[in-house]
Amino acid sequence: MTASTIQDKVIVIGGGAKNLGGAMARHFAANGARAIVVHYNSDSTRGDAEDTVSAIKATGAQAIAVQGDLTKVDQVRRLFDEAIKTFGHIDIAINTTGMVIKKPFGDIAESDYDHIFAINSKAAFFFMQEAGKKLVDGGKLCTIVTSLLGAFTGYYSIYAGSKAPVEHFTRAAAREFGERGISVTAVAPGPMETPFFYGQETPESAAYNQTAAALSKFTRTGLTEPQDIVTLVQYLVTDGWWITGQTILANGGYTTK
Repeated sequence: MTASTIQDKVIVIGGGAKNLGGAMARHFAANGARAIVVHYNSDSTRGDAEDTVSAIKATGAQAIAVQGDLTKVDQVRRLFDEAIKTFGHIDIAINTTGMVIKKPFGDIAESDYDHIFAINSKAAFFFMQEAGKKLVDGGKLCTIVTSLLGAFTGYYSIYAGSKAPVEHFTRAAAREFGERGISVTAVAPGPMETPFFYGQETPESAAYNQTAAALSKFTRTGLTEPQDIVTLVQYLVTDGWWITGQTILANGGYTTK
């Protein structure tokens, strides 16, 4: 199989309204994607999704926004079905959805556990399952996880724990979907310069993370920048298609395995 570009591709982005997913949607549109399906979860992010769709269309690409709770399998299916109904097929599927709970181990409630595993594990699994059914032959599938999978730290037990299964899902899906030429990867950013990061941190913990990576002093904020992840994902779903079944920790030397 030869290398490919993002040109003329139809892309589904789970959590594509804002933050990392929104940055991907805008970047891919500006680089020649034909159409992007912007998933968003709730009415609170509808405005962000509409803004992202408008930005995509301003580049000349096509776009729709699709609302759905991806912890519900029927809504995962509807997301993919709407993409195919509107644009005919899907070339690339990327899931950026997720949530963080940062608490001491002893303070985590059963409801915390159930909620975060539904979003970070269950939704990720069924997004990957549906992508495996609906992507074209030679399609690409990527999921965003976290570099905390390689860290030895407290307070993030069920965040990292609920993302950890995606590594195994990625390997299994790569093996099973590979017979159709579909590559499957996971990207694990370090602490990233988005509101998603700052909402969990104290000023002290944020300051620590801004200096913790080996390359921190060479960046604007010391943190992983969304654009660093956007360009890596673009590589994996185009020229980097030979990389499959792997989780790549992209964090400037914040942590490794």
